[in-house]
Amino acid sequence: MTLKRATAHSRRRHSALTAGLLLMAALAPRATEAAELRVFSTGAPLAAAKAIAAKFSAETGHTVAFTIGQPATIQQKLAAGEQADVVVVPAALIAPLEKDGKLPVGSGVNVARVGIGVVVRAGAPRPDVVTPASIRKLLMDAPSIAYSDPGSVVGKAITRMIEQMGIADVVKPKVTHAYAITGGVNLVADGKVEVGLFIISEILPVKGVTLVGPLPAEFQSYIVFGAAITSHTAAPGPAGSLVQALSGPAAREAWMAAGMEPVSGTPGIQ
Repeated sequence: MTLKRATAHSRRRHSALTAGLLLMAALAPRATEAAELRVFSTGAPLAAAKAIAAKFSAETGHTVAFTIGQPATIQQKLAAGEQADVVVVPAALIAPLEKDGKLPVGSGVNVARVGIGVVVRAGAPRPDVVTPASIRKLLMDAPSIAYSDPGSVVGKAITRMIEQMGIADVVKPKVTHAYAITGGVNLVADGKVEVGLFIISEILPVKGVTLVGPLPAEFQSYIVFGAAITSHTAAPGPAGSLVQALSGPAAREAWMAAGMEPVSGTPGIQ
């Protein structure tokens, strides 16, 4: 398929998906009271999703409550029967959740993507992170380093990068594995670790640190995030409207302010 045909196909699919969500909202029984929506979200998109949801609540009267967790935790919660109306998760998780019947097939839309950044304590010298050589030197010289568990998407990408540079034996003893949402970036803020490698949107909300910059293109790994209604939502209309709010053009500013790149609600999986 040519790029032009693929782009046209993506636009047609997105238009159909948008129409479906709007139709769902229009045909859903009208409640006499505002809906109370529950969203399961991973950490990286949380700040932007909350900002978008706050505006959505002000405009519609529906309330939105967030539960934050790692992708595996969200998958386990849904498998255990915990109720949610919308999920905001790595796009790669959408298909498995559809297969398990937790999400309607085809309901997911991509909302934003984000890369990995280098973080140091506020006031500390800003290292050079522009080239692969400078990243290699930084990791070799740093007395302590933190990044996510190697079982995570980001952790795998960083571990692979270190192995490709041939410095795993030197770096491994200096590494502390910690997720950003459970305090990984705070290790840098508190001076317990000198350098951190985390998703950019999870660095920005933390006080006491400086985002030096993204990894150079040669090492960068982007994670695409998607939003979808759940199969068992009690409020399909409001839930569909929230997904539209998260993926619509009006959400671009919130995604960008959170250090993420909006992807215009394009359908599909990472």
